[in-house]
Amino acid sequence: MEDINQLKILSSSLRRRALEIAFHARKHGAHLGGGLSAIEIFATIYGSILNYNSKSPLDENRDRLIVSKGHCVLAYYAALEYAGFLTKEDIESFETNGSPFHGHATRDLNHGIEFSGGSLSLGMSFSIGVAIALKKKKRNNRVYTIVGDGECDEGLVWEAAMSAANFKLDNFTLIVDANQLQYDGYTKDIMNQISLADKFRSFGFQSIEIDGHDCQEIYDALKIRATDKPVAVIAHTVKGKGVSFMENKKEWHHSSLSQEQYEQALREQP
Repeated sequence: MEDINQLKILSSSLRRRALEIAFHARKHGAHLGGGLSAIEIFATIYGSILNYNSKSPLDENRDRLIVSKGHCVLAYYAALEYAGFLTKEDIESFETNGSPFHGHATRDLNHGIEFSGGSLSLGMSFSIGVAIALKKKKRNNRVYTIVGDGECDEGLVWEAAMSAANFKLDNFTLIVDANQLQYDGYTKDIMNQISLADKFRSFGFQSIEIDGHDCQEIYDALKIRATDKPVAVIAHTVKGKGVSFMENKKEWHHSSLSQEQYEQALREQP
């Protein structure tokens, strides 16, 4: 799907689905803020970028999406359902006792989940290992990794970044969901990163900054192919995007929706 209007429609559908998943979690709640900020990223990846086949999830020729940022699971599960990896029944079991589909995705290749996210920064280093392995096998697959901007406070992110450039991993694309908020508050107040684009550039990446809610910009950025170096896409987003009472509110990092809030959130969707 390369029709940008279709990606916008898909984004709207995934955002509604994410809200539905969160609402049905009831008192258990969900990571709404970081899930809603990543909707357009997941819509574009699964709608037009990633080479995958849900009928053959172990295909060695598949691209790899490593979701290090575990807090975007609402967008992730909604996208996996769209892609055919998860069923309606799988989604409905979210946050229920005994379900494998909980607040942080658990590695399950048959369901299209490449990595157990949630332990911040580990997905970045795991991705580098995968990218190196694919290079050694002389495969043309690409590895895409999603991290949060708050996650970039972790030292392991930068060790992995240094390795990505050192091994000339031009099959690796990093996407930073830069929504400016983390659990404790604004990233600039907790650890002022100044410019992530400049930082990754200094670590040897081809670095680009985009509007993380603009499907055209996301699509164009993820199509970039650098020579002998990895790519870093800093996607500027809004935490809780699309719901007025959630946007830029750290309290919605993880919370539950009342019936009234859920209905209002749905009314605000295009």
